[in-house]
Amino acid sequence: MKNANKSRQFLGYWGCDSRQQLEALLAKTTASHFKEIPVKKLTNAANDFTKSHENYPIWNVASTECDRPTNQGDRTWQIASLSASGLSTYPSKNGRLLPDIWANIRENSLILGREPFGRVTLYWTQIGQTIWFASRLQLLLNILESPEKSIPGLYGYSCFSYVPTPLTPVQNVFAIPAGTELNWECDRDSQIIVQLPSKNLLQWQESREKIADENEAIDRLQDLLKDAIYHQIADLNSSETVGVFLSGGLDSSVVAALLVKAGVKVRAYTLDFGEAGIPEYPWAEKVADALQIPLVKVDAKPQRIKQVLHSAVKALDLPFGDGVTVPLYLLNQAASQETDIIFNGEGGDQLFAGWTNKPLIAAAVYQAANPADNDNFALQYLRTFHRLWGYEAKVYQPQFYAEIENLHSQDWLLEALNPAAGASLLHRLRRASLMLKGAQNIHPRAANLALNFGMKVRSPFCDFALADWTFQLSGELCLRGSCEKYILKRAVENWLPAEIVWREKRGMGVPLTSWCFNEFWHQIGDWLNPAVLLSEKCWQPDLADRIISGKFAAGIQGRRIGEILWLLIMWQLWRSQVLGEGVKHRSFNHPFWLPRSIWSYCQKWQE
Repeated sequence: MKNANKSRQFLGYWGCDSRQQLEALLAKTTASHFKEIPVKKLTNAANDFTKSHENYPIWNVASTECDRPTNQGDRTWQIASLSASGLSTYPSKNGRLLPDIWANIRENSLILGREPFGRVTLYWTQIGQTIWFASRLQLLLNILESPEKSIPGLYGYSCFSYVPTPLTPVQNVFAIPAGTELNWECDRDSQIIVQLPSKNLLQWQESREKIADENEAIDRLQDLLKDAIYHQIADLNSSETVGVFLSGGLDSSVVAALLVKAGVKVRAYTLDFGEAGIPEYPWAEKVADALQIPLVKVDAKPQRIKQVLHSAVKALDLPFGDGVTVPLYLLNQAASQETDIIFNGEGGDQLFAGWTNKPLIAAAVYQAANPADNDNFALQYLRTFHRLWGYEAKVYQPQFYAEIENLHSQDWLLEALNPAAGASLLHRLRRASLMLKGAQNIHPRAANLALNFGMKVRSPFCDFALADWTFQLSGELCLRGSCEKYILKRAVENWLPAEIVWREKRGMGVPLTSWCFNEFWHQIGDWLNPAVLLSEKCWQPDLADRIISGKFAAGIQGRRIGEILWLLIMWQLWRSQVLGEGVKHRSFNHPFWLPRSIWSYCQKWQE
């Protein structure tokens, strides 16, 4: 079996508190989380560069990756780092390639950084005069005396299906935003640590130079795509087989085609949802047949989802409310039996203005034509998440609602939507998508799942030269009439079957609503039990009943029913499986203990 050693992670501290107490806490947490993995501990007293300052600040790191600090120059040493791909890919200003996340020290300073695509998470918390930092949220939970949910974190999750950075779902634990370095200094005399202003490493923004010539853009894009693949296969040997997650959509198909063109041995994995939903297997099969690569169909039917649900929640580390997350867990589980490296097509929609931009462009056109409309663009963008923003009074119990009433979800979008980053609406939307849906949702969940199974995950669309170049494109090359990702399709139309390249985008058809009305029916009564919800004092206790009966809101119908229920389910399971909150006082005051046929009859009778 592949990947006997699992998750690659690190946990460390830096500060001015008792060395003995800090060491004991580090050892305790390491022992509980890295039972099967040899952890390498770094001790600052053993390194020449800190001997002259051995007393304060003190630091140590437990890591599965490195066994000694690396000199970064300018009196800076890297004491911890992690890359989901196993490669250093982020080009710093001095020409050095950096990993996805890093912890550096410089004399009396600590620097925590994260590359701009946001592939790997990095968290920190301050206890006394010590900063604890970790690549995984669960590693910090044992550091806290009594971790509790974050109210703003929960509210943000309900609006976006992920917790917006720098928030996390836990009070007093914070995430390093993608493309950011945070810096702390320690005053050796007072032994007080102070946080300095954060540093933005890179700004996605529209270029002054514009590419309008289609043939020039096609030629350059083809070269950039090939370069992106070559950078990520440079360490492979000729006999090594890699996996690729293949949905049959454009982005994953392009990655598979590029790997085959580069001479890499490829094994593809796709999902089988059963009879419900939109099947993706036939499209993936067309691609696999055209590229002559083996295709593994992974069972993602309801029974398998239920079997791995708790394990998937723990592997995700954060609450991610999209329905695709547990099926992706199954894909990673299957691939990990046969390969150490998995490729995906994540990031293509963000780079090339995928289909989700269309309603926003329509909204902007409407707003320009109707300036009296007070609805601002950030609120329009909020609506595209299709979650619980705008329904707060119907969702939360009164006490909790009072605590979030003065929080404004659009504030978490303003930097990403900053108009100063470019005049073109399409490039503003692409920037926002990279910073929000990409860096805070899509990429970290992909990395967390792969790292959980000990795999290296590589996303060729997360290439800095490629991403930078796309901000030179004219809007017409990204969105031609109703055809999204136009220039990408033109660049790859000879690499793949035409029906794959030019078919309409549909998204992954996870049949959540069908599952909730059928295979998950009785479990909903456990996952969203009214007595449990009431005791937790967040969600209204009859929320699931109102949603599934269609009485919650006019906008929550059809596929939205399953999406919203799944959002709630994943939060509740995160609270029990990760945060460790006990579940008590279940009741039968809900319809889900009845057979669904009887419930349906009662509904019709009431009408």
